[in-house]
Amino acid sequence: MDTGLKNALKTVQGTLAIAEKYQHACHVLTFDQETICPPESIEEQGEVTAFLEDKAYRLRKRKRFIAAAQTLYEGREQLDERDRILAESLHREYLRTKNVTPAINHHFSLVYNRAFVAWLKAKKNDDFAMFAPALQEVLAAEKKKIALMEEALPDPYDNLLGIYERGMTVKTLDAAFGACKERLIPLLKEIVRSKKVIRTEFLSRPVTDDQQRRMAQALLEIMGFDFSRGAFSTTEHPFTDSMGRNDTRVTTHYHPTQFLSSVYSVIHEGGHALFEQMYPREDYDHHINDQMTMGQHESVSRFYENRIGRSREFIDLIWPVARGIFPDVLKDVTPQELYRAVNVVSPSLIRTEADEFTYTFHIIIRYEIERALLSGNLCVGELPNVWSDLYDRYLGVRPDRAADGVLQDVHWTGGFGYFPAYALGNMYNAMYTRRMSEEFSLEDAVGRGDFSRINGWMREHVFQKANRLDAAQWIREITGRGMTPQDFLDYLEKKYCELYGL
Repeated sequence: MDTGLKNALKTVQGTLAIAEKYQHACHVLTFDQETICPPESIEEQGEVTAFLEDKAYRLRKRKRFIAAAQTLYEGREQLDERDRILAESLHREYLRTKNVTPAINHHFSLVYNRAFVAWLKAKKNDDFAMFAPALQEVLAAEKKKIALMEEALPDPYDNLLGIYERGMTVKTLDAAFGACKERLIPLLKEIVRSKKVIRTEFLSRPVTDDQQRRMAQALLEIMGFDFSRGAFSTTEHPFTDSMGRNDTRVTTHYHPTQFLSSVYSVIHEGGHALFEQMYPREDYDHHINDQMTMGQHESVSRFYENRIGRSREFIDLIWPVARGIFPDVLKDVTPQELYRAVNVVSPSLIRTEADEFTYTFHIIIRYEIERALLSGNLCVGELPNVWSDLYDRYLGVRPDRAADGVLQDVHWTGGFGYFPAYALGNMYNAMYTRRMSEEFSLEDAVGRGDFSRINGWMREHVFQKANRLDAAQWIREITGRGMTPQDFLDYLEKKYCELYGL
């Protein structure tokens, strides 16, 4: 490596080290904002976060930094693997944000913060009109973001999708979602018509927050979550955030008569947390610790939530713990009944509470709405009615309240393009679960509670190179095949035909 390249790398690394300290503080403030921040202080706290984000952004907009990053990109073949990946990432970011001045970026931050505050109030008051103006501002910001991209793609949605899932296109998504609709819609009709009765009334029995907290603690311990480098709390909409190398935080939400809601949000978020705790620490040293796509990340959370968490073996594994913590709920219930209950198919309104089978339709609905909003074929004011019509079309249900419909998710307060990652995650993990099964029995490992075996395989094959490969390369390296929805659809058909005797 020549002297010029060494100096450029030193400049880039030094600048990023400072910017990441601002970003670390932003993560802490955002976590506080979504967990214990007093309601009247949420907007003010968001303004402080936007101020710090602006500081970090301005560092990356300095001419010296941009010039150094360009030098790295031009000499990337002389760099080691991780530094080359950093150079390529910075170049992509430069093309995406070249025309976004610090003032414009700060404006975007304030728009998203105002939208979050408006969403909280609107959901609490079950009033979409309270959120609509803020959502309109978000939509305008997203369109402006696309317009300012140096090399914008023809389809507006491809540009936003690429922020979360680089390389993915609406063409690929349309084909994958088309396959899902073709195979799942007829099967859903058969399931709904099935005379199979699955007992579920015990799922709505009352529980305390303390019982749910104890269960959350136990689940994270079983999964192998490292509490010396992580913690968990409660929030309105569960999420996981990685503050830094040794600080990954999980959140959940407690419902007094829906104990499974917290159980599965903890397993889901715990999966995200394991990913953050187990990928190579060297990725932090080279400033590429956030290069994995959201589809890669969601593949892991939904692997633990569904492929493990809803399996017979996992229910048998946690049965003694659950029975001890929730004696009044499970006193007259068998492990087999609990297994069937956690896998019951029941078309419903709330995405985060959706069963594994119908979940994909919740994503397809949001994907179709986002594309329509960006293309101008749908106005924000029309959203509640269109939302209800799509739920009726795909799932046969209609929300009576905005809080159970268009206001249920927080994601749109930060823009569009994220939701497909959840469905892609299911497709990715179905592929690598099949690959895993060629080496050992996942079912046997879960039954024994051998998460060191499971997590070890995930660390080696799934986590190890997630920051160093784009999703298409990553899934091909793990499985030897390109991304396909077929493994996921095969899995659903086999599992639910068996469950419902079809």
